Amino acid sequence: MKKLFILLLVFYTIACNSSFAKVISNEKIDSKKVDVAEKIILELQKEMSIYTQQGSGPFVAAIYDNNGNLIAKTSNSVVNDNCSNNHAEMNVIKEAEKKLGTYDLSKYNLSLYVTAEPCMMCLGGIMWSGIKNVYYGVPSKTVEKITGFDEGFKPNWFKEFKKRGIIVYGNIKPSIGEKELYNYVNNGEKLYKPER
Repeated sequence: MKKLFILLLVFYTIACNSSFAKVISNEKIDSKKVDVAEKIILELQKEMSIYTQQGSGPFVAAIYDNNGNLIAKTSNSVVNDNCSNNHAEMNVIKEAEKKLGTYDLSKYNLSLYVTAEPCMMCLGGIMWSGIKNVYYGVPSKTVEKITGFDEGFKPNWFKEFKKRGIIVYGNIKPSIGEKELYNYVNNGEKLYKPER
């Protein structure tokens, strides 16, 4: 009995420390989807500093098709373009629509990967674009804590996306993204937000 208890305790400890233990989703978690998302999001998080050195905001997004082909990848360009709409998600959706020649991406079964949880505006853009899957790294509460950005009012968005056939996986490997956000703030980069 003691051996069984120890074995269960070891299994529980491994499960709690695995990357899957912290991932959240609006469907039963699929380990294959998490594996793919981890690789892509880690790559995007590592590229954040390259974009921020060019004056971009500290967020990067990419859209891939069902076969793993990159369709588009962009960063946040709010400050560079003087446009509050130019979040990474909105920019990458525009690029994918331009590349594919359509405003309705639904027939392509595309997945959006982004370094942080989409804000209120980007959730609308994702929903109306026809994106089928969303994977993100750093949760909004952490983004707000580190940067002071206002991520907006997003009640039950996981559930609302599920009703619309959009699958969401979140909190995927957020630690590198958090580090990059801290670097952005500590380097004195522009924290863009409207005065209240």
